[in-house]
Amino acid sequence: MTPELTLITLVITVIALGYGVIYPRFAGNDFVKVSSQDLFATTITLIVAGSLYYDSGIEFSWLIFKVNWFWFTFLTYVLIEVPVCLAYAKKHNMKFK
Repeated sequence: MTPELTLITLVITVIALGYGVIYPRFAGNDFVKVSSQDLFATTITLIVAGSLYYDSGIEFSWLIFKVNWFWFTFLTYVLIEVPVCLAYAKKHNMKFK
């Protein structure tokens, strides 16, 4: 498995667990709770990615750019999460306070 595919799989797994299992049970439609739990999930994702690729010297291809593991993971997380978050907010009638 390529390093990019490894990180994409990690991001998809964390987002799927968060929005599919954890947030509905523990945050519901509370924007503040979802946001704080998501911040924790993002941090965990970056810690796992860092444990795999920190100081490895591997360059990741993100669209037309070469980036390090941090930016690849972070940008991929944001790109995948935004539509999932919007769908979650609509489904759960989330109030943005």
